Amino acid sequence: MARDKGLLTDLQIRHWIRVGEPLAKADGNGLTFTLSASGAAGWILRYSHGGRRRELSIGRYPDISLANARGIATIKRAEIMQGGNPAADKQKAKACAAKDWTVRELVKDYRAKKLVSLADSTQVSYGRHLKRIENRLGALTVREIEASDVIALIEASSLTWGESNMLLITAKCLFTHACGKRLVNTNPCHGIMLSALLGERPPKRRRLMLTREELHLLLNAQMRRHNALSISILLATAVRSAELYKSMWQDVHLEEARWHIPQSKTGPAMDIPLAPVVVGWFRELHELAGESAYVLPARTRGRAARNGGDTYVNKDSIREAIGYWLDTEKPAVRRFTPHDLRSTMKSHMRALGVPRDISEMCLNHKLSGVEGIYDRHTYFDERKAALGKWAQFLVACKAGGNVIPIAAAKVNQAAS
Repeated sequence: MARDKGLLTDLQIRHWIRVGEPLAKADGNGLTFTLSASGAAGWILRYSHGGRRRELSIGRYPDISLANARGIATIKRAEIMQGGNPAADKQKAKACAAKDWTVRELVKDYRAKKLVSLADSTQVSYGRHLKRIENRLGALTVREIEASDVIALIEASSLTWGESNMLLITAKCLFTHACGKRLVNTNPCHGIMLSALLGERPPKRRRLMLTREELHLLLNAQMRRHNALSISILLATAVRSAELYKSMWQDVHLEEARWHIPQSKTGPAMDIPLAPVVVGWFRELHELAGESAYVLPARTRGRAARNGGDTYVNKDSIREAIGYWLDTEKPAVRRFTPHDLRSTMKSHMRALGVPRDISEMCLNHKLSGVEGIYDRHTYFDERKAALGKWAQFLVACKAGGNVIPIAAAKVNQAAS
């Protein structure tokens, strides 16, 4: 009966396959059996849409039998009669499937294209949280991720408020990258409020100003010499700890009593005038550094070997040295961080009579307002005088004397 209707039969199809010659045979209403020169047999549906000829691949034979091909063709023809375009729909589905990335694939792409362009410290922070995201959500597709998944991630991580906030920021950046690639249309992190999950943010820790008595104990602390020298230099110059532990001897000009700080994300390039006592501390560090190109070289062979044989000390070394001294010696000194040494210098400088704008420049802070826009003068001589006065004050504190009289009430007022 099939032959009377001019339709194909399984017997014909098997014969054509045995012969192996390429051909295309119509079954009626656009359904066509095709056989390629390589012997691949399959089905296509030919139809018109929008005044143009279209073709839809239905599948291979014998995976899809003659009867099944006819059934699929009937369904697709019904879609076409209702205005559909099955070939275009299939193409879109393939495109979506090609972009149906897992979160693990998205993280990999974000690391390669976005993370590498960020500041080193940001790369470390984001990298830490990307691992958390990958460990918990990596196997899911990006399209599957909902706000509830991000909330569950934050709650399960059990981090501090600040670290939880950084985790949320990292997730937002990651899925913003996904939106840019059109993997998803909306960012699942939008609308998530950390205060609703963890309560209001705890008050920020106020910066500490060490008193003269605390400075006396700190400057006479019994600790490894390179740690003591590092802390003394941080106190005397008020640089950020990263600017010290990453510094190289090529930037320290002891004969000129000048230390060059290269430009970074925290501030522009700057030349710091060094008081004589600070030059002496640098000379001691130079002897301790040996052949290293770094002012504070790595203290373990493993760390140096992993970084080409020479690198700077671990970023937490100074902070850990301070913590170890506070925990073991238990001096009458409040717990502080390396960054508190900057606020200590700023507060005492004001009490020593150093103008506010000069003390701000000693900290490499940008002046505010119109003055900050138009004043390009580095005030090297003024800073040299201020840092010299500050170094004398530190020497006096270490000795326990009162070379520069300073009222305690005035210091406390400056600290507040």
